Amino acid sequence: MNEIRLGSRTSRLAMWQTNHVVQQLQVAWPGLVCQVQPFLTKGDQTPDEPLPHIGGKGLFTAELERALRLGEIDLAVHSLKDLPVDGATGLTLGAIVGRGDVRDVLVANDGWTLATLPQGAAVGTSSLRRQAQLLAHRPELRIRSMRGNVESRVRKVLDGAYDAAVLAAAGIIRLGLEEYATDWLPLDVFCPAPGQGALAVQCRAGDKEIIRLLAAIDNAEVRRCVSAERAFLHGLGGGCATPVAAYATIEAGRLSLAGLVASPDGRVVIRVNSSGDDPQALGLELARQARQQGAEELLAHV
Repeated sequence: MNEIRLGSRTSRLAMWQTNHVVQQLQVAWPGLVCQVQPFLTKGDQTPDEPLPHIGGKGLFTAELERALRLGEIDLAVHSLKDLPVDGATGLTLGAIVGRGDVRDVLVANDGWTLATLPQGAAVGTSSLRRQAQLLAHRPELRIRSMRGNVESRVRKVLDGAYDAAVLAAAGIIRLGLEEYATDWLPLDVFCPAPGQGALAVQCRAGDKEIIRLLAAIDNAEVRRCVSAERAFLHGLGGGCATPVAAYATIEAGRLSLAGLVASPDGRVVIRVNSSGDDPQALGLELARQARQQGAEELLAHV
């Protein structure tokens, strides 16, 4: 096979991610021709609706997955944190391609940080995970729904429609917008979404040739980490729009996983930590520990 078709969302960040995968594939397989086909997803077509109101699962992936199943494209590039954890019938993750900065960042007027934001400041996010952690640290903040691509969200802050917004550091860096970040939120303060910063390449489960090509760009260490994070989310029955966070690292070959479940108002925060060798087992065990501490009841009210 010397030509493949890639599906991508149309935002500048999504196209950056897809072109990054194209570059890696062409380095691994010189002469490979890659055609990029743009898609508008449901999440892109409803930019003003808060994510929890329109459903968290598959908002940014369903159209790409349909095109894969129909054979219209050979693979699709996603931000891993947007992919539902319960899997897609007939499809598989052929590659997890590296990982950017996993942190969240604050973009705020007047150089404000999370600690120095004025009382009652309006902070934009449509993520219940971010909302919960913001309110856990600053309960008097006003959380307002914010949607749109990275550039438009930054612009809404600069134009004064919001005092601040929380965004993924990886997207800010990939688009060269670091100058607008006023506070890089440390991981012990702000736990990221499972899979945040990682790129996933999805393909048909039975397409052995595409899977062979993708194996050359798969990052096994990152795959172990994000598999543990996603197993934690799966064990809690959560989706992309729930107040669940997780971050795994590897030290001396052993996985360490930190998980968080919170109430949307930030008043209750459950933190769990553990280590192990098997990503799935570790994530599910940590989910069990979180449920023992009341996580199930918290999520039932979301």
